[in-house]
Amino acid sequence: MLNHAITAISSLYPEDAKERAASKAEPYATPAQSAAVLRSGAEFRKRRIAAADMLTTDEAAELAGVSRVTINAWIKHNRCIGVANLRRGFKLPKWQFEPQIFEAIGPLFKALGTTDGWSLLSFLENAQEALDRRTPLVALSQGESVDRIIQLAMAESH
Repeated sequence: MLNHAITAISSLYPEDAKERAASKAEPYATPAQSAAVLRSGAEFRKRRIAAADMLTTDEAAELAGVSRVTINAWIKHNRCIGVANLRRGFKLPKWQFEPQIFEAIGPLFKALGTTDGWSLLSFLENAQEALDRRTPLVALSQGESVDRIIQLAMAESH
């Protein structure tokens, strides 16, 4: 299940080498470029919320064997990742309920110095040089220590 989710997630993060190269030529974005970035960010969030690995609070509650109220409390207290759904409520990545991931969620929120689910989701799903270009999510699923991932999160927050 986790490997399938990781494969699906990687398709949500396309890298455009031409845009990166062009951005090195000019230090400031044009108003059109800024608007395009904002639109692409909103579009990315829509696609990520709609991805197959995202659960409603009811689905997450069933998977975790708890109530929806408990899931909402976990989100509120940074025990699990919940991102605001466009309609209402939250969507939650299914993979976070894997034991090796779930135990790291609270400490990672703290290490990143955030209460924002999108920030933690982004950290876990973006490749890190320190992890040989693996994402922290992949590294955890491959047995990397939670402590190492927490150290990377602390370094990123500073």
